[in-house]
Amino acid sequence: MRPVYILGVFIPGAIALDLANAPDTAIFFTAAIGVIPTAALMGRATEELAAQSGPGIGGLLNVTFGNAPELIIALFALGKGLQEVVKASIVGSIISNCLLVLGAAMFFGGWKRDKQTFNRTMAHSQAAMLLLALVAVIMPALFELIRGHGLPAVGDTRVNYGGKVETISAIVSGILLLSYAAGLFFSLRTHRELFNPYLEEDEKEEAAWSVRRSVLLLAAAGIGVAVMSELLVGSIEHAAKSVGLSQFFIGVVIVAIVGNAAEHWVAVVVALKDKMDLAVNIAVGSSAQVALFVAPILVLVSFVLGPHPMALVFNGYELAAMLLAVIIANFTTQEGESNWFEGLQLLGVYVVLGVVFAFA
Repeated sequence: MRPVYILGVFIPGAIALDLANAPDTAIFFTAAIGVIPTAALMGRATEELAAQSGPGIGGLLNVTFGNAPELIIALFALGKGLQEVVKASIVGSIISNCLLVLGAAMFFGGWKRDKQTFNRTMAHSQAAMLLLALVAVIMPALFELIRGHGLPAVGDTRVNYGGKVETISAIVSGILLLSYAAGLFFSLRTHRELFNPYLEEDEKEEAAWSVRRSVLLLAAAGIGVAVMSELLVGSIEHAAKSVGLSQFFIGVVIVAIVGNAAEHWVAVVVALKDKMDLAVNIAVGSSAQVALFVAPILVLVSFVLGPHPMALVFNGYELAAMLLAVIIANFTTQEGESNWFEGLQLLGVYVVLGVVFAFA
C-alpha cells in the first residue's frame, strides 16, 4: 500500500466534522488533506487502465484524468460563485507545476548527480504551448485595462465584466481547446516517442489491477474527490477569515497544491530514478494542460454554472506570477539538462511568490 493512502483517515474525519458542525477551519484543512489520497487513488487507477489500453488510449486516459481533482474542486467553487478563487487555483496550478514541481524534481533528482538530461524537443514543445496560453490569458486583461477598466482586486469574490470581455473569453477558450487537441495529436500520435521515451519498457509491464477493479476504484476516487471538494469549497470563506489569510492565497497556494499533490510526488519519485524526461513532462505538461484545457473548460462551463460567466481576466499578481513562471520554465528547459542548483533556484522563486501572495 502506498504511504499516501494512510491519509485516507482524513476523509471520514472531514465528513464527521461537517456533520458535527465543527469550525470551518477544521473542516477546510481536514478536507484538503482528504483530497490527497483520493487524487492519488484516481491517478493509480488511471495508470492501471492505461497499462491495459495500449499507449494511445492510455496516454489519452492519463491526460484526461490527470487534472480531474482540481477540475472537480474548481467546478464546486464555480457553483458557489467563488470565481476569483477558481482563477487563483488555475494560476496556482500553473506556477506550482512550473516552479515547485519542476524545481523539486531537479533538486532531489540531481542532488547526487552531476547533471540530468531530458529531451529538449519535448520540453520545448510543452513550454511553447504555455507561451501560447500566456498570450491568451494576458490579452483579455489588457483589453480591460486599455478600455480604462481595472483588474480584479485580491479581495474580490467575483467580478461581472459584461458582454464584450465575456465573448472574448469564450472565443479565446475555444482557441485554447483547439490547440490542446492538436497538442494531444502531436504527443500521442505523430511524435509520441518524444513524450514517452520509456514506452518499450512500460509496455512490458503487466497491470496489477483488472479493468473492473480499476474502473470501480476510479469511480470511488471520483466520488471521494467530489465529497471532499464540496466540504473544502463550502468552508473556504469562513476558514480564510479565521486563519487571517485571503481567499486569493488559499486558492493560489493551498488549493493548487492539494489538487496536484499526488502528481507532484510522482514527478519527484521519477526524477530520483533519473527519468527526467518523465518528470519534466509531468511538471511542464501539467501546467500546459491546466492552461489549455482546465481553464477554458471552466470559462465555458461558467456560462451555465454560477451567477454569471467567468471572464478570463486575472489580477495583477496572477498575471505577473504566470509571466515569470512561464518565462523561467522556458529558460530552464531549453538546454535539455538540469542540476540540483537550478532546482533550488526554482524553489526559491516559488517561495518568494508565496510570501508576496500571503501579504497581498
